[in-house]
Amino acid sequence: MVDHSMSDIWPEELRVSQDRKTLSVTFNNGHNYSFPAEMLRVLSPSAEVQGHSPEQRVTVPGKINVGIMKIDPVGNYAVRITFDDMHDTGLFTWIYLHQLGEEYETRWQGYLDELKEKNLSREPKFH
Repeated sequence: MVDHSMSDIWPEELRVSQDRKTLSVTFNNGHNYSFPAEMLRVLSPSAEVQGHSPEQRVTVPGKINVGIMKIDPVGNYAVRITFDDMHDTGLFTWIYLHQLGEEYETRWQGYLDELKEKNLSREPKFH
C-alpha cells in the first residue's frame, strides 16, 4: 500500500555543517532532522550498500570520519550525496530522508548491533 501523504513531504532546507560531518534537513511539515554523514553513508540507499534483496545488504564499517563533499538535486524528489570516500551512487529521496529521521534511533542502533555481531568497527582500518 502506498502512503500518499508522504508524497506531500519535501525539504524546505538542506544544510551541510561547516565541518562537513552533518546534514540538517527541515521538512515542510515542520520536522527537522540532523544526520551524521557516517549514518547517511552506511545507510545509503545505493545498490552497493543495499544490494538487490535484504540478504545482499552490506554492513559498511570504518566510516566514522566520512564527510559530505557535495549534494546535488535529482529532479524534485531526491538528492545525490557525494561523500569524501567518493561514494556517490545513493539517491536519497525525500521520503527516505524523512523515514531515516523518524526511525533514527532504531536504524542507528541496528547498524551498531550489526557491526558488533560481525566484529566490525566504525573506525577505519589503516593499511
